[in-house]
Amino acid sequence: MDEALGRFIDDFGELVRISADGARGGPGSTVREMVREHLGTDPGEAAVVIEPIQLLRLVDTDLVLDGIASRDPSARVIGVGGGQMRMHADLRGMLDPGPLGRSFPAVSQPDYSNAPVGPSQQRRTLQFGLRLFRYYEVPVAILQRGASPNDQRFIPSLEVIAADEDAVSRLFSELRERLERESIFKGQAVVLSAAGFGPGRAPASGGITFVERPQIPAEDIILPPGVLSRIRHHTLAVGRQAAALTAHGQHLKRGLLLYGPPGTGKTHTVRHLLGASEGTTVLMMAGRSLSRVSEAAQMARALTPSIVVLEDVDLVAEDRSLGAGPQPLLFEILDALDGLDGDADIAFVLTTNRVDMLERALAQRPGRVDLAVELPLPGLTERRALLALYGRGLGFSDAALDRAAALTGGTTASLAKELIRRAVLGAAEEDAEPRDRHLDDATARLMAESETLTRTVLGSQPAGPRANERTVRSGEFVPEPGPQRASRGH
Repeated sequence: MDEALGRFIDDFGELVRISADGARGGPGSTVREMVREHLGTDPGEAAVVIEPIQLLRLVDTDLVLDGIASRDPSARVIGVGGGQMRMHADLRGMLDPGPLGRSFPAVSQPDYSNAPVGPSQQRRTLQFGLRLFRYYEVPVAILQRGASPNDQRFIPSLEVIAADEDAVSRLFSELRERLERESIFKGQAVVLSAAGFGPGRAPASGGITFVERPQIPAEDIILPPGVLSRIRHHTLAVGRQAAALTAHGQHLKRGLLLYGPPGTGKTHTVRHLLGASEGTTVLMMAGRSLSRVSEAAQMARALTPSIVVLEDVDLVAEDRSLGAGPQPLLFEILDALDGLDGDADIAFVLTTNRVDMLERALAQRPGRVDLAVELPLPGLTERRALLALYGRGLGFSDAALDRAAALTGGTTASLAKELIRRAVLGAAEEDAEPRDRHLDDATARLMAESETLTRTVLGSQPAGPRANERTVRSGEFVPEPGPQRASRGH
């Protein structure tokens, strides 16, 4: 063998031995020895209590435990060595030699992950590590383990050991009580997606995304007179008068249904409500994510005051493939509303383009929705206001806006916005500032017969009589006083 090669092999072997010794840390640096020293007794003689954690509450649990442990100035967190196999070991296996006298993992660095705690904020969260601290003078060791889909662990957990089992009970009691009051989600606006957590899915989010709370002023919501004030009063005023209502035995939970053709401002109105409810927890779902409505209802109850937004519920009204039971998902949504206590300050806001798809379910589940408001196609006054809103600061005259509004009957807010955009684009192509003629030209082109499909995809419909607003009382639609009922099948 070449002498240089031999020296290299010897040196490499020595390096491996040094690294191994460093990983073991020498005598007394195994996890078992560290825990034995902390507890002051043989950890094999104490019971291990295992507590599962909801995936969505892992960060909350981490925050609460940090707060509890910080009361002990000597509190620390250690890691568990042993490579990926350590993820399969439980706390008992790390502490008890068993009949075969197994070896114990060495102390190493704890594992952390970054978890979102706001729209643009993250927090370092303990993913796998051992907390050692004194809980009211009683030494406690807690193995905190996040979910790890690669290791087939889909539920986070805590494994707790202490010489005094009563201390463990008190610790869990405080933890649960604080989790009822404290959460990173409280007062935030979040979107629940259909992809919760399971094989191949990211463990950090649990299908929840923090979003910035939209800020849309009331003057930017163009609806018929009185409609927005009724919506705001039903959704927001109850929370402001919660104490008085509760004192007189009145319930706080309420359901609001916004219905009408696409493009009439349902989502825009919801976004306004969210901006006007600062400090309220908002949970938003649409499409297949509506299957998580029961989970959302539980979260909303724990994080009151809350608003739960369920968009386009007609798309899953008769779907039996998404819910937990044999009935259509819509019935499960309505049951979730009914399952909440009356003192829960929660507003459910549902939107639909097809109210006829919902009437049967609402009639069979009376009392779930107590106000239904139609957002119709904008009339002449509303179209004029929409054009003025989207054309603000562009120099169009009142007469030009009047002409455009008169020529766009049966169209939606979406078309008004597109009309202004086309006028600006036409001016830009001439290297000119937007003027009345650009708006006139854009209106003529968009309303031409050749643009029929474009108007349709923007949500416009042939002009016709506008339906009256209707309220839902005792589960039945009752028309407001007026000459006609709303037409069905928008």
